[in-house]
Amino acid sequence: MRFLKNSLFFLVGILFFLCMFYACARIGSPQGGAYDYAPPGYVSSKPEPNAIDFKGKKIEILFDELVNIEKPGEKVIITPPQKKNPEIKASGKKITVELKDSLLPNTTYTFDFTDAITDNTEKNALEGFSFAFSTGEVVDSLVISGILLNAENLEPMPGILVGLHSNLDDSAFFSTPFLRTTKTNDRGKFWIRNVAPGAYHVFALNDINHDYHFDQPGEDIAFTDSIYSPSFEGAVRPDTVWADSLVVDTVREVKYTRFTPDDIQLFLFKEEFERQYLSRPTRADYTLTFNFNSAKNLNPGIRLLNQESGSKDWAVQEFSEDGKALTLWIKDSLIYNADTLAVEVDYLKSDSLNKLVQTKDTFSLALRKKKEEKKKKNEAEKIQFLGVDLSAQPAIDVFDTVKITFSEPIDNLNPKSIKFEQKSDTIWQPGEIDLKKDSLNPRIYYLSRKWPYDTEFRVRIDSATIHSIYEKWNNKLESTFKFRKLSDYGHLYVAISGNTSKGFGELLDSRNQVVRHSDIINGELVFINLKPGKYYLRYIEDENQDGKWTTGLYKDKRQPERVYYYSGFFDIKQNFEFEQSWDITVTPVYKQKPLEITKNKPTEKKTKHAENRNNSNNRETSRQSNSTKQSSGSKSQQTQTR
Repeated sequence: MRFLKNSLFFLVGILFFLCMFYACARIGSPQGGAYDYAPPGYVSSKPEPNAIDFKGKKIEILFDELVNIEKPGEKVIITPPQKKNPEIKASGKKITVELKDSLLPNTTYTFDFTDAITDNTEKNALEGFSFAFSTGEVVDSLVISGILLNAENLEPMPGILVGLHSNLDDSAFFSTPFLRTTKTNDRGKFWIRNVAPGAYHVFALNDINHDYHFDQPGEDIAFTDSIYSPSFEGAVRPDTVWADSLVVDTVREVKYTRFTPDDIQLFLFKEEFERQYLSRPTRADYTLTFNFNSAKNLNPGIRLLNQESGSKDWAVQEFSEDGKALTLWIKDSLIYNADTLAVEVDYLKSDSLNKLVQTKDTFSLALRKKKEEKKKKNEAEKIQFLGVDLSAQPAIDVFDTVKITFSEPIDNLNPKSIKFEQKSDTIWQPGEIDLKKDSLNPRIYYLSRKWPYDTEFRVRIDSATIHSIYEKWNNKLESTFKFRKLSDYGHLYVAISGNTSKGFGELLDSRNQVVRHSDIINGELVFINLKPGKYYLRYIEDENQDGKWTTGLYKDKRQPERVYYYSGFFDIKQNFEFEQSWDITVTPVYKQKPLEITKNKPTEKKTKHAENRNNSNNRETSRQSNSTKQSSGSKSQQTQTR
């Protein structure tokens, strides 16, 4: 009996211990205290910041926690630039810079670490940290700052080199490395620090070969015509103290030193540069195709070397939509059936100086014959009809293009072979239509007229009424299409002011793609027959009146054409007219482009702890939600039972 009693107490003790152990185990993982959002903090350095008369070869910077240095060769900007890159590495809480190049006398050096320094655990970046010293008696301390945008679409341009020249000759940008440099941050902003008093030109350069000057035509650039003299002044700015996340405690004025200029706007562009050349031509059953990389001044002469043609008009020319490809449809069967064709091409080609010079290239092109399919016994021979495609869908917009595309060039198309009819009540009546041939592609014809709303049309082509130059004929075709009603559309009228020259507007969709173009007439952009939806608007000052945005050219000191974005959007509805006035200069250009269609959005800095906390919160929210649902479900069942 005593044995059983002791055993019972022993068993209860074990169960109590297991329960306590399980309860302890269920407490959860350690929370680790407050989440660390702070980047590493500077503690000390050798030499000290802004030291003078520095003659050493090594710099050590100590921080208050373990640090990493990310991509120092890319992210750390040294100015003035050095021919031999220093060795930059992290060890524990220290960043060490070992110089491999000699230092210039009486010069202020700046090591701009951008966001390369992070802590060792959460990867919090120390944004905008720079370190300066002087090899002379004075540390230059002025700052020049601004923003860099893409000239064509006002996108903020991150990671682009921005530099100064004290040599104000235009040739300095081509021949001399920058005097002082920095790189733009993820918002396109830049700060050039430790600048000496003087007069400067400011440039931006997508420095492909890392030589700090513009020497390749493929490099993106930006420049201004202004000369900047940096200075500083005392200024005051408001500083808001919050009682909590919603309530303002006080707003006080804080004195600070303002360095100017601090509002430089640079617009990055790439000069028009295309080397013109010809890729090896290709040959198919009836065609020769010549692919050029550019359509500039393209009017090649094609001559057969080993074939005699009874006519100079031995082929039909067809250019691609972008004008860069030329296809020859060969008419003469003796030519297109030849095993090999020798072709001479006379065209303009870029030389080593990128100048267009007349060039002749010769090619030998063999015909690759297709394997003939074996015909089954008693199988009728298939007719290969001339392909005919009508672009119109059953429901069509009044602004759409209606075109007919043939698979091969046509031999003397008779317009009467295409029967065009308009529906009146329930009866089809002959309709009026103009048939226009495409200027580049001889296989395309347009049905041209002013299309009325809410009207149905029919196109009929009888069999064998149209023949190609290869004697193929068409199969019968019949297609009906109806244009949408006026009430299906909305209309937008925008009155433009603040512009300095004539231009045009472009409506954009949510993907920043152009969906409609309108020239400015009497100060107004008119967009009619718009499908319901959300639209954005930009305006281009078309200085050369060519109907498209034109890039700049540095040697002529020509800036790219200015672009402006309406900072809001237009929600177009059916059967609705919207009128808007827009002064394109009221909102600063760098604030104009709506964030919804901005590709280079500012990046949010996240820490691992923050991500873990978010994941934990999400899991906890999910548990609570599931618990609530189960509880609600249980109550619902109880209510139904009652």
